[in-house]
Amino acid sequence: MISNRYFDLIDQTFYFPQEGFDIEDGNLVFNGVPLMYLIKKYGTPLKLTYLPKIGTQIKRARNLFTKAMKTSGYRGKYNYCYCTKSSHFSYVVKEVLKHDVEIETSSSFDIDLVRRLFEEEFIDKQTIIVNNGFKTREYAEKICSLINEGFENVVPVLDNKEELAFYEEMVKGQCNLGIRVATDEEPNFEFYTSRLGLRPSEIISFCKERIESNPKFNLTMLHFFVDTGIKDTIYYWGELKKAVKMYCELKRVCPSLTGLNIGGGMPIRNSLGSEFDYTYMVREIVNLILHACQEEEIPEPDIFTEFGKYTVGESGAIIYSVLGQKRQNDAEVWYMIDNSLITTIPDAWGIGERFILLPVNKWYNEFHRVNVGGISCDNSDYYNSEIHDTRVYLPVMGGKDKPDEPLYLGFFHTGAYQDSLSGYGGIKHCLIPSPKHILIYKDSKGNIVDKLYKEEQKPEDMLRILGYI
Repeated sequence: MISNRYFDLIDQTFYFPQEGFDIEDGNLVFNGVPLMYLIKKYGTPLKLTYLPKIGTQIKRARNLFTKAMKTSGYRGKYNYCYCTKSSHFSYVVKEVLKHDVEIETSSSFDIDLVRRLFEEEFIDKQTIIVNNGFKTREYAEKICSLINEGFENVVPVLDNKEELAFYEEMVKGQCNLGIRVATDEEPNFEFYTSRLGLRPSEIISFCKERIESNPKFNLTMLHFFVDTGIKDTIYYWGELKKAVKMYCELKRVCPSLTGLNIGGGMPIRNSLGSEFDYTYMVREIVNLILHACQEEEIPEPDIFTEFGKYTVGESGAIIYSVLGQKRQNDAEVWYMIDNSLITTIPDAWGIGERFILLPVNKWYNEFHRVNVGGISCDNSDYYNSEIHDTRVYLPVMGGKDKPDEPLYLGFFHTGAYQDSLSGYGGIKHCLIPSPKHILIYKDSKGNIVDKLYKEEQKPEDMLRILGYI
């Protein structure tokens, strides 16, 4: 007998249940949290953040690198940095810092965030703080103030040669430095070389002339990053090999160099069928660096990573109600949800990012092909393809079991960047409010606890910004 139930579609297409997802009584459970419980308690639309997932991700990456280094005889250390730009929220950053990690900053206001964390004793003056990004004078002044106040492991990473003048002028004692090497972009990109970092051909001479001869500076880090992230591709391995070669050449010029920062880009699951071999990739990265250094007779560097999306992405989800169904022609069915996809998951609209889309309930209903539409008036406010398919299949509405219960949909692993890109609070497209936000954590006894972090945005919040109040 051929089954047309949604549950059977998922069960036959993927390994299911799987990490983070299960079914109880026909309803979806996310990391052990019954989502129907949250819906009945708080209503929709709602955002949720499952904080324990953050620690799980950090521990997994640290264990992977530590094991790979131990197995291969790699003598350098591993340092896990969290890049704050993926989510600046205090509940995220403070959860991250419970796991003995370092920090990577991107802008001037990040330093104000660092100071607040120090005041609240989440970090100390020994915490490694890697400062990336193009430095405005204000940003550089704040970096230098940390250095002058005795923060021992602040590492401003030079994005251009002119930036060095800020530290020559404003640092009172000695200063650690990093240099970002500009990588070549993928062949299909609009630009050949990244706008970020120094040209590889200039780095050696620049370090000889301006850094190694200046007693104020200790070059301690070479920074490398490709925008497409860590992938098992000829492009990624080629860029990493060039960066390691540059490290070896630079180490001979600046003996103080001890760290290679390979940036971020560890992927997260954007499909139930995601098949990224984390163990293999980490092992290959470690072995590539080790073998290159052995050939050059250079001590292997401490490895730094800056995992942001990987750290926090899989902790997030957004839940909607389907307000109604529209059949616009013989082939197209629309499920209209109670918020805007443009404002809640802007990556899906702006860069075509895909997330895991699953129904919360009605898993035993039949399924059909649909388009998911937001309630804004924008033609681009839709979601109609998965990472593994050009179509979206979801349960039919109604059904024999609880026919009057609405269909609820969830987009999962949305915890990184979405709030920053859409702007938390503030003005929203078509004045559609930001959803309520729920934090989920574990108490001292290991019990799951949910807490309302922010109410749904009120009309007066926007009217005040717009000058009507």
